[in-house]
Amino acid sequence: MRKISKAGISFAAAAVLVAGVAGVGVTQANAASTHLAAAKSIPAPAAAVPAVLGGTTGVALDSNFLAALKSLKLTPSVYGTAKLTGSDITFPITGGSVVYWSPKSNYRPYVQGILEHDGSGLTLTSGATSVTLADFTINPGNSLLYGDVSVNGKVAAVQAPLFNLHGGTLKPLQLQGKDAILTGTTVHVSSTAASLLDSTFKTTAVKADLLVGVATITAQISK
Repeated sequence: MRKISKAGISFAAAAVLVAGVAGVGVTQANAASTHLAAAKSIPAPAAAVPAVLGGTTGVALDSNFLAALKSLKLTPSVYGTAKLTGSDITFPITGGSVVYWSPKSNYRPYVQGILEHDGSGLTLTSGATSVTLADFTINPGNSLLYGDVSVNGKVAAVQAPLFNLHGGTLKPLQLQGKDAILTGTTVHVSSTAASLLDSTFKTTAVKADLLVGVATITAQISK
């Protein structure tokens, strides 16, 4: 069961999200005025998608990452509805919501929301041991990708922070037909995932912040 809320994010909700805990420890009246002031300070986003209707998150796997897997004798394969074609792996988007501001603006984080990928994932196998990372949830607001972890079919972690997302090379939002496309985010192994994989496969070779690849999110935003 997920630990992350699936609530949609609208313009108004984005204002509350940014205001965050500004009202903690003050009166309700002061909290309301604080949220209103915070909302007024938020620039108009370039796009807001209260409900993502589908799409995919694809990752072009880095050659050094694939070489690292090979050196560890780990064989990658897909789980559920994920697809692996050459060095490109894709996970269907099953829900979520997103608010986007231009990277050129001074507003941060400029991508906020949640994207869910239920029923798909990545399996790493070595001998009789297999680890499946699945049901990914991308939270661009804190630059983390969460997921469920199972070892030989047994649950080891639920919605653990598995990958760090670095948006320094993110390209401007593109709109093509029914889709909004964000590409350029680099995906890196988190310290949590590195520790889990090292302990499971009895190695010390999986390092935190290892580059996995470059992501492209194609979110369907209209019917």
